[in-house]
Amino acid sequence: MPDRQLGDAEALARLHALHDRPVNFDLERRASFTRDAGWKVDDYCQPLPSEPAGDPVPGGSWERARDVMRRYEFADPALVRALYTPESPLEGRDMLLEARFHGLRFHLGVRVGGVVDATCRQCGREVRVWGWNYRTLQGHLEMGQMDYEVWKWLDNGDVEFRIHVVSRAARIPNPLIRLGFRLFGRRQQVRFARRACERMAKLVAGESVESAGEQMPVRSYAVRGRA
Repeated sequence: MPDRQLGDAEALARLHALHDRPVNFDLERRASFTRDAGWKVDDYCQPLPSEPAGDPVPGGSWERARDVMRRYEFADPALVRALYTPESPLEGRDMLLEARFHGLRFHLGVRVGGVVDATCRQCGREVRVWGWNYRTLQGHLEMGQMDYEVWKWLDNGDVEFRIHVVSRAARIPNPLIRLGFRLFGRRQQVRFARRACERMAKLVAGESVESAGEQMPVRSYAVRGRA
């Protein structure tokens, strides 16, 4: 059944327990995770305020988006909050996500699988990319990976926040939760990604992101303690 709201000590204990949980899908088979094979594959692209052409400008749109991503502030806390130890390296970091839906709370484990920080070529154009992904752990309602990246096209200064998702339902033993996820899981997943894009655009532009009576952005409930 869904969890209640966790106290700090219990949340920290659950976070630390993620260390021993494996990813709940076969990383070696990621190339076969296609729509034809039953996986959901989604891409989102949110334009952000542009910069002059060339490398990212100090304190500019690209760097502000990167800072928002480091703190997981693009996630709408009305939908998902994350508990993690901020002193742990980003790559390999365990995160306990608290997903909220109509008063219910689900606590789901993910692990940051990689960080990208590079200039590469896409469609014959140079683009500066920074980002990271997380992967679902055993006990999650889904299987798959979400990639979050900020891109700057060096030829014209366009900046974009991008989300790439590959996912499918995991094995859910509880029949009520399984039915609920079948009915509402996809809708919530899309809603999360779209809200993340909207929040990122507002945060980078310095606009207010207050909603549901809660002032945001909020620190994603980072917790300190031995990881």
